[in-house]
Amino acid sequence: LNSLRANMVEINREHWIKDAEDCEKSGSIFTCQAIIRAVIGINVEEEDRKHSWMDDADSCAAHQAYECARAIYAHALSHFPSKKSIWLRAAYFEKNHGTRESLEALLQRAVAHCPKAEVLWLMGAKSKWLAGDVPAARSILALAFQANPNSEEIWLAAVKLESENNEFERARRLLQKARASAPTARVFMKSVKLEWCLGEIRNAEILLEEAVKHYPDFAKLWMMKGQIEEEAGKKDSAREAYNQGLKKCPQAIPLWLLHSRLEESSGQLTRARSILEKARLKNPQTDILWLEAVRIEMSAGLKNIANTLMAKALQECPNSGILWAEAIFMEARPQRKTKCVDALKKCEHNAHVLLAASKLFWCERKISKARDWFNRTVKIDPDFGDAWAYFYKFELTHGEEKHQTDIKQRCIAAEPHHGEQWCRVSKDIRNWRLKTEELLPLVARSLPVPT
Repeated sequence: LNSLRANMVEINREHWIKDAEDCEKSGSIFTCQAIIRAVIGINVEEEDRKHSWMDDADSCAAHQAYECARAIYAHALSHFPSKKSIWLRAAYFEKNHGTRESLEALLQRAVAHCPKAEVLWLMGAKSKWLAGDVPAARSILALAFQANPNSEEIWLAAVKLESENNEFERARRLLQKARASAPTARVFMKSVKLEWCLGEIRNAEILLEEAVKHYPDFAKLWMMKGQIEEEAGKKDSAREAYNQGLKKCPQAIPLWLLHSRLEESSGQLTRARSILEKARLKNPQTDILWLEAVRIEMSAGLKNIANTLMAKALQECPNSGILWAEAIFMEARPQRKTKCVDALKKCEHNAHVLLAASKLFWCERKISKARDWFNRTVKIDPDFGDAWAYFYKFELTHGEEKHQTDIKQRCIAAEPHHGEQWCRVSKDIRNWRLKTEELLPLVARSLPVPT
């Protein structure tokens, strides 16, 4: 390079990076790393270095030149050793393209440079735990505590590690300490949840009483209070808990839904309707509240009222995927296709609408088309559990074993957390210990076949 410069040859950075990628493809790893180190800083302004290098690393990774990308991260970190964002990008890169050992070695260096970055500690502990090395995960979290003594995230990660490994007494003791040193609303919520899951309802109730005094505007505490009362068959106490909660947290949509469902299940349709109406007044343009109102009328067999409500709902929330998805299946079969086209025009990248389209093809027995659309849905939003569950059910009915295994593996890798049906099963207290691979068939089984 020096000789080329001396002969006035212009150094083209992009071409050299391309050469490095070619070296990697032919197996000359040290050469590719040396080229990267030599050219990566050429023609890059001082203030643009970090941004530019991250783009270079992404582009190498996209070309599957992983060693080049690794060399770029290493170079960037030698210049910016205390930049948490670069360590994090490098860690995600190793998680996706490296080995467990390379990820853990990188994270070890990362926390030495950025001891206050909780997320880096947590990634290290999670990696050890997933490999089955619980003592190592514990010791990483212990070091993390020393660096971040009052971190809610690290307390809760330590609690999760113990409860996932059946060390419930240890988890309890940790939560007790956490309530003494970092008594946040989430620490209280997790404490209540652990007691509830273990069937210690009295302990859960005592903790809840204390929690709502400290954090009266944390809606999840009121939701748990009401649900525990409902489980015990005390509908009046549950109603009282929801009412109190809504006074403090009128913006908490799930709380409104729980309250209206309690009335609906008690046969008090008029009350359920008026609760939802009040909720919509306080939270205008909230599609979930409209959806619930439509469903109440549908389940009461009042299809005309449901249709009128749906029309109003789509006027107020014209770009809501969940409303359009519901509207498609409210139509008579011949009109569904037209509705689906309208929905896709309004929200073509919405996972709910794509899922509805997939189910529509499934109803029409267009198997390969349905499979394509299911694939599009899970790609556009991998965190949407309902899509995975429907896709899995579809493959159980129409696919071969390799398709089913493939969906299961992809779902486990995506670790979905959202979706109405998914949360209904995953947040059920009885299923609190289940992992993604156990939840997927459970949710799939509970879904109706689209008709």
